[in-house]
Amino acid sequence: MTELLERAVEPAAGTTADIVPARRRPEWLPLAAVGSLILATAPAVVWTCSHTHPAPLLHDVALFVHLAALLVGFGAVLSVDWVAALFILGKRSFHEMMRAADNAAVPVWAGYAGLVLSGLLLEPDLASPVTQVKLALVLVIGLNGVVALGLHRALGRGADLRWMALGGMCATVSQLAWWGATVVGFLNAH
Repeated sequence: MTELLERAVEPAAGTTADIVPARRRPEWLPLAAVGSLILATAPAVVWTCSHTHPAPLLHDVALFVHLAALLVGFGAVLSVDWVAALFILGKRSFHEMMRAADNAAVPVWAGYAGLVLSGLLLEPDLASPVTQVKLALVLVIGLNGVVALGLHRALGRGADLRWMALGGMCATVSQLAWWGATVVGFLNAH
């Protein structure tokens, strides 16, 4: 049965498929698209924050969603980094580390999106340098996440020491940015 399916999707001999190789989309293109989307939406997020004044109940709901998204996104990042630390210590395999990153990708990005979207309704003081630092850290988190996706793909092709070192640097940037944004958010709340 599988032979029949394979033959059904094979191009017939002498067709253009034999002559002209299929054009593949560059591997980096989806990553560039996501990074561009993050950069392009940053000004819209800031503009929306400055023009949105939700009712107190909606503000409270947004704050709850913001905290829940922080738990989901940052919690997933911490779990991946924990398994990576165990891999470095020889307590987990490379495969287990990669699987942990695969499993956490959706919660990380869902948490990040939830933080950004709920943050639109939290009326941040955009004139405050502390808030500006937080917004910059949130941008770094998103762009660094795109870099992490690319590194994950590269590592998926094999455990190359160079890619692993870059992954360690990416994880360090991630931790600094997530913790920094969390601390700034806490300071802004008080």
